[in-house]
Amino acid sequence: MAKRQIAFRKMNGLGNDFIIVDAREGALGLMPPDIARIATRDTGIGCDQFIALLPGKNGADVFMRIFNPDGSEAGACGNATRCVADILANETGKSDVIVETIAGKLPSHVNDDGTISVDMGKPRLEWDQIPLAEEFHDTRGIELQIGPIDAPVLHTPAVCNMGNPHAVFFTDNVDAHDLKAIGPILEYHPMFPERANISIAQVTGKDEIRVKVWERSAGITLACGSAACAVAVSAARKRLTGRKVTVRLPGGPLQIEWRESDDHVIMTGPVTYDYDALIPEHLLPETAA
Repeated sequence: MAKRQIAFRKMNGLGNDFIIVDAREGALGLMPPDIARIATRDTGIGCDQFIALLPGKNGADVFMRIFNPDGSEAGACGNATRCVADILANETGKSDVIVETIAGKLPSHVNDDGTISVDMGKPRLEWDQIPLAEEFHDTRGIELQIGPIDAPVLHTPAVCNMGNPHAVFFTDNVDAHDLKAIGPILEYHPMFPERANISIAQVTGKDEIRVKVWERSAGITLACGSAACAVAVSAARKRLTGRKVTVRLPGGPLQIEWRESDDHVIMTGPVTYDYDALIPEHLLPETAA
């Protein structure tokens, strides 16, 4: 059976890179194992997330499905949302668009300087909204540690949900911790029944935070928009910063504001277009249609 040609666009937000395919005209016929094969860096095209655009409904301009490199589905991705908003703005000529995901609608605005601001909504802060495996009344710091009981390497993370679960460990030096080693242990910790994104954060000023992120199912990435939002919210809740901060990730800075008027989190940052191409035929299933 002949394989259908599937076009994609490669984009990134601060190095957090995406394969974006347009499925608004019809299903692509790709299953999670196919997506995992395409997303693999060694033998596929490679990406941090695979993004499928579907027709928008209920007032949204597009519905965005987000897939991790293993083919599992994610609820939110701030950097990908900015990339998709840029595509829609160029298509429609509008500076304001609405991207919808399984986690909700994300109104987005193209600023005069080319950056894009995304309304990531309200953080979910209750233990069962994150979710956690057991009840905690104060999610600004839960009982969880890694390392010896009397000398833990990291402990007492703040937790919240920004479309997906996040745990944030504040430390005096983000470079002092081997995130590649501890990230997968914490991601799969029994405390997180849906697993979690793990951030190590260092407050370097009243309005600035350094962050490194282990993304659920993706590993270490250069940037993670939802993690930057989770870190900003957590820092403000712990009174380590104000509600408007610069979050500096390995790929570059994001501006995050936890708006007082409605508790919505606004993320602002750049997008980068890489290239357009076709998915190689050997990566597609015979039934792709």
